[in-house]
Amino acid sequence: MRIVPVIDLKGGIVVHARRGRRDEYAPIKSALVHGSEPVAVARALCAICHTTTLYVADLDALAGKPVDTETLRALSTVSEPWVDAGATTPERAAALRRAGVARNVVGTESLEPRAALEPSRTPPIVLSVDLRDGRLISPDPELADRPAADAAKLARSLHVDELLVIDLARVGSGAGPPLDAVAQLAHALPGVAIYAGGGVRHDADLEALERAGAAGALVATALHEGRVTP
Repeated sequence: MRIVPVIDLKGGIVVHARRGRRDEYAPIKSALVHGSEPVAVARALCAICHTTTLYVADLDALAGKPVDTETLRALSTVSEPWVDAGATTPERAAALRRAGVARNVVGTESLEPRAALEPSRTPPIVLSVDLRDGRLISPDPELADRPAADAAKLARSLHVDELLVIDLARVGSGAGPPLDAVAQLAHALPGVAIYAGGGVRHDADLEALERAGAAGALVATALHEGRVTP
């Protein structure tokens, strides 16, 4: 199982995500690093996971504010960030490209039915299947509140090679990862690498995700608390 460490950015610092209640997120407290400065946290997470891949959620951008290109550019000097910043327009995708981002994570929570994604697909697109309690979060009435498997058609239309499954209700909760959603999408999309996020508690959860068909897991809290040991 590949472990991809996670950073949630808000106001230029790393915050601790819990159950998708973004207005309640507080600065991260970690056994791995002192403080919440993004580059320091990224270095610590990538070192312990023996990886350069880093998932970054720009929470301010997801709320409609400008992309934090300054912080993303700094993170790109120490990692290869996969960034969810609501970049569903050519302009936002270009901002990620200028910041050196490795992947543009496009979430179902941000993707309007007629979104004009950049034709060049640079950075390459990773689809994030955003869930709350196992149901799709989407402004598209054909997807909203549907089962995770209903996002398979969207994944095929975007021709993605990598897909994230993130249940916001499980993020930072210790409730366990979204195994059913992973299994549904792994069955529907053979050949697509699926990464699960939200609720990973320990190494046994990683084993369960592998059995469900996941290629890897997005992990934050369990790394900071030392409960997952890459």
